[in-house]
Amino acid sequence: MAKVVDYYVERTAARLLRSLRKSGGSLPLHRIQFSQTIIQYLLDKKLVQIKNTGHGFLLAVVEKF
Repeated sequence: MAKVVDYYVERTAARLLRSLRKSGGSLPLHRIQFSQTIIQYLLDKKLVQIKNTGHGFLLAVVEKF
């Protein structure tokens, strides 16, 4: 059985990832205007991570070398 791909989620996740990269690699989680589904998609793909700064949470791009 073929896996159904949700192109809307992929495109929107790519937009969020581009936005994160343009902003220096991280943004405060409370300022992100994308749905939890999109954020969870990027977390599942291990493209981003959530960091606790002590003053809030940041969504940051995972650096791959």
